[in-house]
Amino acid sequence: MPVRQPVRLAVVGAGTISQSVHLPAVHRLAALFELAAVCDLSPSRAAAVAARNGVGVRGTSDYAEILAAPDVDAVLLATPGTHARDARAALEAGKHVLAEKPLCLTTAEAAELGALAESNGLVLQVGYMKMYDPLTEVAAAELAALDTPRTVRVTVLHPADEPQVEHLRMATPADDADMSVVEAAMAYEAERTAEALGDVPAELARYYRDVLNGSVIHELSVLRALGFTLPDTFETAELWPWPVDGEPPCLLATAPLGADGAARLVLNWNWLPDHPDYGEEIAVLARDGRLHLDMAAPYLTDVRSSLRVERAADGVRRDSVVRTGYDTGFVRQLEEFAYAVRDGAPVRSGAAGAAEDIRCLQALLAALAARAGVTVGGEAGGAA
Repeated sequence: MPVRQPVRLAVVGAGTISQSVHLPAVHRLAALFELAAVCDLSPSRAAAVAARNGVGVRGTSDYAEILAAPDVDAVLLATPGTHARDARAALEAGKHVLAEKPLCLTTAEAAELGALAESNGLVLQVGYMKMYDPLTEVAAAELAALDTPRTVRVTVLHPADEPQVEHLRMATPADDADMSVVEAAMAYEAERTAEALGDVPAELARYYRDVLNGSVIHELSVLRALGFTLPDTFETAELWPWPVDGEPPCLLATAPLGADGAARLVLNWNWLPDHPDYGEEIAVLARDGRLHLDMAAPYLTDVRSSLRVERAADGVRRDSVVRTGYDTGFVRQLEEFAYAVRDGAPVRSGAAGAAEDIRCLQALLAALAARAGVTVGGEAGGAA
């Protein structure tokens, strides 16, 4: 049998997420990947991170150089914000793409990128690592065996970023990044937000961009992985307190869940800047039992998720914690990406799923706006 060559990968964005989990995952999968380059807006950080990750790994601040490189098969996009522009450029250059969430801010962008990848015969995968957590798959199987879920409760405890990354002891990047690139990216995101929502207050636009697409979108991807159909409308939605010194407000929303609406989703996202740890809990209450999934915090490679399942029929409580091995969701999604690039295998988190998440977030934003007496436009208004 022919020997499959490793995927030659460039990591674009050398910040916290790349240094803490993506680059270690690439090295763990050394049989599947060859790290060719590290790209970052800061030339000094790109060079330093590349040097720490192997002889021959080059560092550059020029994304166009990466796209033109014949020794790069694929890019992992881990830059801040959305990734539509960089993903589009990579696909047009013939590179496979694994893009951190959010892929984009509009369903139109998701459809365009999905079609571009398909027409060029390329892989486009979205980095929803929680979908790939080993226990998410176990939880989906357990959930399928429960009779008629009634309530699905998702609770997120989100601290400030600093406490989550202190253990990484990362050096402060030098002030040598090309800020014109950042400014252009921010302008692009503002334009796409307007396309998604129309003319809404700046606070709601920022919440859609930064919190809903930056954090809550993960919860939607997990719900899809568990087998739920995302809601088209939200019955209730509120934010509080609003605003407080520029801090994002907490969120509480409810919606019918599932194809028949037999269950109710209770979504609670909490900004707790002084809380020491990130937390995410998904609880499913069904007629004949319950399931509780406690997701592992990001930026920690040695912490695993935990799952508890209880069934009324046998009165037995079963804990699934360690039996799924030691791979994290980050490792598993990267592994799937390699098999998709090399062997044509499917990916679970493509552009179509991203479009579903965006549609649901727009419905949530429309409910939040209605409570504030604001009418949304754009894609969100058209969907309503």
